Amino acid sequence: MEKLITKLVGIENSERIDVYRAHGGYEALPKALKMAPDAIIQVMKDASIRGRGGAGFPTGLKWSFLPKNNPKPRYLLCNADESEPGTFKDRVIIEHDPHQLIEGLIISSYAIQTNTCYIYIRGEYTRGAKILNQAIDEAYASGYLGNNILNSGYNLDITVHRGAGAYICGEETGLIESLEGKRGWPRTKPPFPAVVGAFSSPTIVNNVETLVSPVHIINRGADWWKANEPKLYCVSGHVKYPGVYERKLGINLKELIFDVCGGIANGRQLKAVIPGGSSVPVLTPDEIDVAMDFDALNQIGTALGSAGCIVMDDTTCMVRALWNLLKFYAHESCGQCTPCREGVHWLEMICDRIENGQGRMEDLDLMLEIANNIAGRTICPLGDAAAWPVAGMPDKNKGGNLSGKSFINKFRSEFEYHITHKQCLVTGHLEWN
Repeated sequence: MEKLITKLVGIENSERIDVYRAHGGYEALPKALKMAPDAIIQVMKDASIRGRGGAGFPTGLKWSFLPKNNPKPRYLLCNADESEPGTFKDRVIIEHDPHQLIEGLIISSYAIQTNTCYIYIRGEYTRGAKILNQAIDEAYASGYLGNNILNSGYNLDITVHRGAGAYICGEETGLIESLEGKRGWPRTKPPFPAVVGAFSSPTIVNNVETLVSPVHIINRGADWWKANEPKLYCVSGHVKYPGVYERKLGINLKELIFDVCGGIANGRQLKAVIPGGSSVPVLTPDEIDVAMDFDALNQIGTALGSAGCIVMDDTTCMVRALWNLLKFYAHESCGQCTPCREGVHWLEMICDRIENGQGRMEDLDLMLEIANNIAGRTICPLGDAAAWPVAGMPDKNKGGNLSGKSFINKFRSEFEYHITHKQCLVTGHLEWN
């Protein structure tokens, strides 16, 4: 497969503007600036690209939600927070090909008719922030940013804003609050950011990988994109060759693990896979013959999410794995919503006592009940992110209750062994010793 998004990875000085231009960079921008802004939005709709940040909402449709006659300024916010465990694809773009992102931001900003764009990057990405600022300076010096870009009459300024490392600021309204200098608490919706966003003005928030796509859609066309849509997949855990891989959207998960990543490391057996970042339900080995796209994964009770594929071999204690996830989400809860603030902490405490030899059999059903009382009852998806690994995604056949297709039910015997034997089924020793 031809690489587009990662074609400069491994090339010396790939972050510099002269290297980017030598490999076809900034060729889409003059084409876009000759188009009507609405025509670019229509091309994005025709390409059927869905957001790469996790929710998978159609990008062109999202852009079209901006009100037509609002007198306030518009803003484009690039979400480079990337705090989902198991996810590190945006970092590759930022550090190895920042000008691809900048060109995508200019086209996107022109399409939605904003003159101000912010890149909100997580605080831990210090190297990425430095590289982005250097690339932005190069773009200004070359006439791609600032006033009258390429003599088009269009003006744009891009600013890098560093966050403080809060997972919750990856949620678009939490990001907006943080950008405005406030505590990163997500907002209730409606109103949605497209109507009332940053600084009470119409705002579009998109992920890094989403915002590089206009470069290639403008260059190749919507039909080509739909037929060859590239996607970045992060693979971590117990595979021989972990990393970020660019493949066509919908690659088979089994092929990704065993052919692309070389299979399970150290001759071990596959035990479980989280296909889309830590917030989505886990899969067992007999469920991985599935396309890695939005619809196919939803049909089997999980999600593509951020495409952060976490692979676990047969040495993994599933109780400890779930406990580790719940500790993360309990720590990252902003505390605004009672179901999340209290419920996720309860899940973490109950899983802690199971892991440490003090669990009760009724704890398993109690965790499922708590997860059902969290999911769908919080302002932002962090509560869902903690509940889904415990009890699965909502199931229409169960009246919207969680499906049960996740850690506790799929590996229930292992949880029960911890409770009855007060030791780990995998390691055979007392975890709490």
